[in-house]
Amino acid sequence: MKQHDVILQKGSFYHIYNRGINGANLFYEERNYGYFLQKYAFYMCDVVDTYAYCLLKNHFHLLIRVKENLVAANTEPSGFKNTLGLKNGLHTPEHIISKKLSDLFNSYSKSINKAQNRTGGLFETPFKRILVNDDTYLNRLVWYIHSNPQKHGFVADFKDYPHSSYHSLLSQKSTKLAKQQAIGLFGNQDAYIQFHTIKQTESNFSHLVIEFD
Repeated sequence: MKQHDVILQKGSFYHIYNRGINGANLFYEERNYGYFLQKYAFYMCDVVDTYAYCLLKNHFHLLIRVKENLVAANTEPSGFKNTLGLKNGLHTPEHIISKKLSDLFNSYSKSINKAQNRTGGLFETPFKRILVNDDTYLNRLVWYIHSNPQKHGFVADFKDYPHSSYHSLLSQKSTKLAKQQAIGLFGNQDAYIQFHTIKQTESNFSHLVIEFD
């Protein structure tokens, strides 16, 4: 099954990733990373729980879980109850999440185009997604997402990279991340740190590699 053919369902985990058109940059200045995260929180936090992320120069990775109460969260006017549930048309998780991501990409692209004096699309379409339905796969995927900057040579140690959720999941500061749930994938905070510290063998993660890695 192709990555864009996977159907998004409530309560399920997905590895969401995308890059700039033809591998072009998504982030031109340091401030762009924080701006993207602000936009992401605005469009996505009501419909998904975010367990991990990493933003790189020309692509990004997300580990998300689609919320169970998707319709009630963000798709109907106040006081309106959808009696059709999530089964058809505009009320499916697939449509809701895809529309939200499209709005995010379009809004961010307009701002970047204005700042960089460019025109046209910024993100490749459709965005890619992989269903994550195995607990072992989940915590390995968190490591894989966090380790991407080192894999691509941006830093010697991925724990020094500022635009991933590695340190945010350890911080005591308020965050939009599903912090307790993400740490819980490893058991506790010490286990989370240890898993990220021990050198992982490539064979354990070969199935996580995506087409533009």
